Amino acid sequence: MAFRFEDLQVWQKAIDLDEQINQLTKTFPKEEVFVLTSQIKRAADSVVLNIAEGSTGQSKAVFKLFLNYSLRSAIEVVSCLFIAKRRTYINDVLFKELYTEYEVLVKMITALRNSL
Repeated sequence: MAFRFEDLQVWQKAIDLDEQINQLTKTFPKEEVFVLTSQIKRAADSVVLNIAEGSTGQSKAVFKLFLNYSLRSAIEVVSCLFIAKRRTYINDVLFKELYTEYEVLVKMITALRNSL
């Protein structure tokens, strides 16, 4: 693989979840396209992008900084999921599934950050 981030399991998990969020937002009401849809998609993208960008940094400290950004974005996705559930755009089963997947991702990001 050409880039370091491609080999990272945490990046692979993040990009898989990013695609799930992208597919999910296609079911949101049209009036949310510039609000919740945009917000959750940008946050999910940010998780993936910050892991990739940080992995090519000049130092472990830089990578840790970008992993912190990635963590914050993952938490933002989870918060958006709560909003989507409250607005009844997603059901409890899907919410719990994605919540659990993001919980795993957050633990993976944290473990990587702590290992540096």
